[in-house]
Amino acid sequence: MFELLIRNGTIVDGQNRPRYEADIGVVHDRIAAIGQLGDAEAQVVIDASDRVVAPGFIDVHTHSDAILLSQPHLISKTLQGFTTEFLMLDGISYAPVNRRTVHGWIHYLRSLNGLRFEQYTGWESIGDFMSLLDGKTAQNVATFIPYANVRTLAMDPGEQRPNDYQRVDLQNLVRQGMAEGACGLSTGLDYVEQCFASTDELVAACQGMRAAQGVYVTHVRYALGTLEGVKEAVEIGRRAGVPVHISHLKGRNEEEVEALIDYIDLVAVNEVDFTFDCYPYLSSSTMLQYLLPQEIWRDGVFGAFARLTDPTLRDRFQRRLDTLDLSSITFAWMPGRQNRQLAGMTLEQYARRTKRRPADALCDLLIEESMAVLLVFHSEERGLEAEFLAHPCSMVGSDGIFFAEGKIHPRQYGSAARVLGHYVRRKRLFSLEEAVYKLSGFAAARFKLKNRGVIRKGAYADLVVFDPETIADNATFDDPHQPATGVEHVIVNGAPIVMHGKPVSSALPGRYLRFGAE
Repeated sequence: MFELLIRNGTIVDGQNRPRYEADIGVVHDRIAAIGQLGDAEAQVVIDASDRVVAPGFIDVHTHSDAILLSQPHLISKTLQGFTTEFLMLDGISYAPVNRRTVHGWIHYLRSLNGLRFEQYTGWESIGDFMSLLDGKTAQNVATFIPYANVRTLAMDPGEQRPNDYQRVDLQNLVRQGMAEGACGLSTGLDYVEQCFASTDELVAACQGMRAAQGVYVTHVRYALGTLEGVKEAVEIGRRAGVPVHISHLKGRNEEEVEALIDYIDLVAVNEVDFTFDCYPYLSSSTMLQYLLPQEIWRDGVFGAFARLTDPTLRDRFQRRLDTLDLSSITFAWMPGRQNRQLAGMTLEQYARRTKRRPADALCDLLIEESMAVLLVFHSEERGLEAEFLAHPCSMVGSDGIFFAEGKIHPRQYGSAARVLGHYVRRKRLFSLEEAVYKLSGFAAARFKLKNRGVIRKGAYADLVVFDPETIADNATFDDPHQPATGVEHVIVNGAPIVMHGKPVSSALPGRYLRFGAE
């Protein structure tokens, strides 16, 4: 007698091995049997005839930190088959914090994660924050240690280098995060605080997790150029003696793609334990404040707000904007109700409407919206991401940002389905087995999520049943809030959270998955 039985499925086991036909029997939270289970009975029976049964998909790069506190079943993700969300990416999040730093982080991250001040309940450590999600979400969650949060606890804001005592504090905070279950250290070297961190400083911080072999996960220093940023990341990993993982890797043109792939194949994989993630779009999304000159952050988050009126800074901002195609960057979301109608408008159109130069119009908008403005950067979708998706070092991270209102990037709703539909079925970029491996087993092994990401006896029953002939991403840039189709059933820790394509709203079986823990 099983609690759940999946019959007649085509098993793609997450280990990049050939598919096979079998039934799967689940008892409690584990796969108890795989094979021809004959007359076995179960409380819940799923007929998977002509369907693929795969391990639950793992999104290794998200910005779901805050939304899961208020919306524990994130259907934009579960209807793609994602059963695990990685949090605290790009070195910025809501923990670790203290009473001195927390308000700055809530303010800074409003247009990325959406947390409001009244939602803060007093947590400080990574363990505190993750306990708010453990057993309280539909999906599993895992995390990294966000370096900017660590840096603001150990040092005053700004460009100064850590002294010997502060370097020890940085390392101890990293060790604490690893002890609380994080899978490594994340950085975003173009964001607040981290933009001032030197290579030497980051090597020292990573040494705090060398004994545990946590992974250095980085949004590289794009100010150097993507290739130079990747080279710096490899240097950090090599000198610190830790694995390296590059976040949302992409190239802007064919020459840059070729240079990056050549460097990875000829150098990176030979110097460090190297992987990366990418999402199946060329267009991207981030906060408007990302475009500001980095010197604005010298006095921290609230100091930056005060400097938005500085004419010298505005002039530097304008020079940066002059290098961009403002007709290809649109507003995605902002909190002010009076400005919500700007969603979908380009920065060029907005500046023209205000009859001011773009730097002045956008700085004033940031003041009006308390720095919380989200953008989408549109690029012609020419498939330049395909070579990264197909690379043996790559796995999938959506980099999704969710706001129910506005025109967010469709990657929040479409990433996994686009890999399986567009790139497997239509483009035949790689096999279904390889795609599922990139979505599940590879990520689980990389970040030491034991008995996850695979279908085998004794593994946790995180499972997805989908139709390989119909799975598709439906979200577009004009209409992004369109769930993927083709995923019929999703199981997390043995409990259905999607049945017959519909969310099971009462099911919250997700757990906090700790690095290396059973």
